[in-house]
Amino acid sequence: MLDPTLPIALFAEATMGTLNAKMSEGILRYGRNPVVAIIDSTKAGLRARDLCPIDSDVPVVAGLDDAARLGAQVVVLGTAPSGGRVPPDWMDMLDDAVKRGLSIVNGMHDRLEPMLGGTLRPGQFIWDVRVPQGDMPPIAMGRAASLRNTRVLMVGTDMAIGKMTAGLELTRSLQGLGHDAAFLATGQTGITITGAGIPLDAVRVDHAAGMVERMVMEHAAHDVLVIEGQGSLLHPGSTATLPLMRGSACNAMVLCHRAGMEVLDTLNETRVPPLRDVIALNEAVAGAAGALTPARVRTIAVNTARMDADAARAAIAAIEDETGLPAADPVRNGADRLARAVMV
Repeated sequence: MLDPTLPIALFAEATMGTLNAKMSEGILRYGRNPVVAIIDSTKAGLRARDLCPIDSDVPVVAGLDDAARLGAQVVVLGTAPSGGRVPPDWMDMLDDAVKRGLSIVNGMHDRLEPMLGGTLRPGQFIWDVRVPQGDMPPIAMGRAASLRNTRVLMVGTDMAIGKMTAGLELTRSLQGLGHDAAFLATGQTGITITGAGIPLDAVRVDHAAGMVERMVMEHAAHDVLVIEGQGSLLHPGSTATLPLMRGSACNAMVLCHRAGMEVLDTLNETRVPPLRDVIALNEAVAGAAGALTPARVRTIAVNTARMDADAARAAIAAIEDETGLPAADPVRNGADRLARAVMV
């Protein structure tokens, strides 16, 4: 867990403002640590608000020298290259950071502590976020289905579409409306922000649903659990949604969708079906044709970040007309509408 008092710098070289830097944006929006700099030499001199839809004055700097001068004590790898591996050309920067006494938060699949941890000073650390903690759990047995609480799974029409953001906003709104709600992180950004959770994509597939089930059972005392979604049933490279459904035995879902998208972001040949069909697909898979816990999609979280206000209102209204479900952009409009729909 990252001490929330430590000043951090977000490393987003050549990616700030793109989908690859979603970890940086998530930490800027929801993180507890003071962010003193964003490292991106291609955009040095700008501010965070110049590159992403977040009202943040954090400066973008060229490298470690500038970040250290601004007081950074931790470097967070806030961008994810395709495949989630640490590029070889990052290693000189990482080695330099360790030699300067800076700690590192690493959300990549590659472990850095075995490579760089031998020279750490007292109090200095390398946190490899994607390393599963504890022993591997048994195969999931549907234990969460016996719980009496509401278990909301965030599902999506694509990867990197805002499931974590919508889930955090939904949890905040549920708590504001007086519900005992908890957010359960399942990816590296959510774990870094909240300090707890499971790195689902680093768990062996046979144990993935069991890992989710164990986490849900550990938080069974809460009236509402919001489970961070991963991947999409529509994406041919995604395997994460099924173990989330099975392990959580979700009994409600929120569909996350980017307004106006007709094909997957990185697979132009994969069409996004009508949302009614996407809803039916997720409900059918979650309930396993009646064999397991039925779960309805209760509301739509719409990502309208690429639209102006008028276009966003029109897109949300069209989605409500198409699906018959309440919809809102939880960042632009707040998530109270989603929260009320989830608790119906």
